[in-house]
Amino acid sequence: MELGNTQMFKVETEPETGVKVVLSTVYEALTEKGYNPISQIVGYIMSGDPTYITSHNNARSLIMKVERDELVEELLTQYIKNNHWQ
Repeated sequence: MELGNTQMFKVETEPETGVKVVLSTVYEALTEKGYNPISQIVGYIMSGDPTYITSHNNARSLIMKVERDELVEELLTQYIKNNHWQ
């Protein structure tokens, strides 16, 4: 090993999970478990209480990685786009 050369060190990082993917996964997990996904997600966003979200398919852990304001922003953005307000 030469001390004059810089060694390159790469760390493999987990790819960032987008808010859309998180919401989709959580929605599916809640539906699979028989919950009303809209009510449960709203409950979580309003209260911050993760027990509104099932742990099925790692949904609770996933949603807790996203800030609640980011969830609201994504939901509102999609709502506006779908209603052609932009």
